[in-house]
Amino acid sequence: MTLLRNSGYWRWSAGVQLNRLPGMMAPLAFTVLTTATTGSYRLGGIMMAVFVAAEMVGAVPTGRLLDRVGPARGLVVLLPLVAAGLFLLAAVASAGAPDWMLLALAIPPGLVAGGLNGGFRTLLAATVTDEELPRAVSVDAMILEGVIVGGPLLVALLATSGPVVPILAMAVVALLAALLVPRRNAPRAPQRTVERQSIPVAACVPWLAGLFTVGLLLSTIEVGLLPLVQRLGAPDSATAIVIVVLCGASLGGSALYAALGKAGDPRLFLAGFVLGGIVVSAGFGWAGLLGGVALIGLCTGPLMAVSSVNLQKLLPERRRSEGFSLAFTVQASGFGLGSLAIGVLPVWLAPLFGVLAALVSCAMLVARPRRAIGTPSVTS
Repeated sequence: MTLLRNSGYWRWSAGVQLNRLPGMMAPLAFTVLTTATTGSYRLGGIMMAVFVAAEMVGAVPTGRLLDRVGPARGLVVLLPLVAAGLFLLAAVASAGAPDWMLLALAIPPGLVAGGLNGGFRTLLAATVTDEELPRAVSVDAMILEGVIVGGPLLVALLATSGPVVPILAMAVVALLAALLVPRRNAPRAPQRTVERQSIPVAACVPWLAGLFTVGLLLSTIEVGLLPLVQRLGAPDSATAIVIVVLCGASLGGSALYAALGKAGDPRLFLAGFVLGGIVVSAGFGWAGLLGGVALIGLCTGPLMAVSSVNLQKLLPERRRSEGFSLAFTVQASGFGLGSLAIGVLPVWLAPLFGVLAALVSCAMLVARPRRAIGTPSVTS
């Protein structure tokens, strides 16, 4: 597999994982900070909500800026700005600032950070070949699982040295990510054609819907683990079993997709989401819960990879950072709505919204099979 010998990819991977790490650390880091400085863990939750809202608001404008100045050049400038915002937040919190100021200072780094993943994803196109791209996205999804788990663990470790230390570490990580930004930009189109280029929204919608479905159904399962386990009469500690199955299946699905080296039919992965969501919703005991969760996990990585690859084909070269930032925002909105569904709906009904989203995505792909599905196979 040539991807494993591509040093540029591993530099890109290290940079993008470091860019993601502060976001994975933020929920627990904000909670630790506010609990220690104000005595309110709820303020930490509100801070995280403000931070995420700022990310979603700033994602597309930041992506557009990265497209204008070049993603590599822009990331090198914007990542230190994120770090500066986090350093300021830590300093003000240490000085005993009021609650409103902590909330206000969570906004600037969020606004800047929202589009950075889109910039990194754009640089991937200039780092690997078209043949390597599906595998590259799949391997990245596998590594991301470790970052998701490692972020809170790192915060728990650093918090023993003081409540502001995790925030400072987030700032340092952002600076390290800036050092690992690939030093070449994606190819630029001639300036005279840039003004005529626009994002083909209608063609992108099926792939955006697929990413939304991933966020919606995954967050429904993850946030709803406790009531799903309690519905079986099991102790709360049994949620760890479901988490292990979900993570293991997700890693396995991404690894298998990367090993086979074929794009696959996205409708197959969406069908897995439909079947898995229905089984989880129906409540067929432990076998149903674990089987449905495993099926969803197996299809997650491949669906994200094929959606990402096809979006890259559709996005104009000078609009990719903006387009990928929009894609990440759409997926984040799915995560938010999945969490909301668990909060307001019966536990058996919430997964069916993810099932509905998967059916709609599949229907859109059926309606335009040639333009939306065709992705060449990958050779070793």
